[in-house]
Amino acid sequence: MRAIRSFGVYAGAKNFWRETMIQHTSVSYYGFNYVEHAEKDFIEMKQHGCDTVILAITEFDMDFWFPNINNIIKTAHKVGLRCIADTWGIGKYFGGEQVSLFLQNNIHHRQVSAYTGEVLNHACFNTNAFRDYFTGLCLKLARETEIDGFFWDEPHYGYPKSYASITGGAGDDWSCRCPECMKKFEDYYGYEMPKFMNDDVKQFRWREALKTLADCSKAIKEVNPKLEITCCVHATKNTYYVTEQRGYDNWEMVAACPYFDVFSTTIINWSLPKSFFVEITEKTVAMAKKYGKQSERWLMGYNIRPERMEQIDEVVDLYKDLGVDRLATWTYRGGYGTSVACKDPIEVWDRIGDNYNRVLNKK
Repeated sequence: MRAIRSFGVYAGAKNFWRETMIQHTSVSYYGFNYVEHAEKDFIEMKQHGCDTVILAITEFDMDFWFPNINNIIKTAHKVGLRCIADTWGIGKYFGGEQVSLFLQNNIHHRQVSAYTGEVLNHACFNTNAFRDYFTGLCLKLARETEIDGFFWDEPHYGYPKSYASITGGAGDDWSCRCPECMKKFEDYYGYEMPKFMNDDVKQFRWREALKTLADCSKAIKEVNPKLEITCCVHATKNTYYVTEQRGYDNWEMVAACPYFDVFSTTIINWSLPKSFFVEITEKTVAMAKKYGKQSERWLMGYNIRPERMEQIDEVVDLYKDLGVDRLATWTYRGGYGTSVACKDPIEVWDRIGDNYNRVLNKK
């Protein structure tokens, strides 16, 4: 219980205290260029205690590198890694720094600010055009590769920055109020979608956002019911962050979806309060258990190095002791060589690897 003491978990957490076997340990990975290079990376991941690689597959990868994707997957399997496809940055609907071919090729079907009418650099995932495009990419992977599952990476409505709160957090503006969303809303509720958010708008956004992923997940399961689906939502259900109205902040609706197998919540910055790690993790585990899902929590292995390297050990123990089923890290080698690399990226990566091996009882 080292992390419990270090993080000062309050008495309310006692119902979650139990010895838990971490079932899977994963790391994200960009790179579909050359199999021989990927194989060396995959071997290193295995040495670092990973049993799963989350492949950050972009629209460009699907367009340009698709003939090589299954070779990469087969190589990972040969090394002993499961392979999960992260639809990284597709349509800017999901998290990811990549540009979007859909947005490049479609001046329409974009999200629109409710307050200003500004057209945003995010695909409106409530449109049939984007839903068909996104589902088509996923079904191509499901049918033509040996992928083991899919990872829905921080799906979200775009957030207009025209209005910010006086505290510097999120303002009241929201999306999407494009013509297609407005028509769907009026057809359902019988009146024009308002510019200011009300309960009907909240329900509409939650329902439509979930429908996009639920319908695609259902189609994937019809191709192969063994394909695993993880939905990873923003960790904004708390008292520290402003809830940013991303569309997936109703965790009950997300976790209840029958086509998702794993309920995951995003990375927490190392600099955030200790109580935040506890709060988010407890809620994640409880929600997953309530709906018969596995729970997953993330480690920040990029951008920001923890002030103390021991904090990695403490957070891993915290996750384990609070009942988390799976651990995941973004990203391979701490983002080494990228614009989002953390300070001392290899040291961070090695420390995470030591912890993965430890919780899997390999060391």
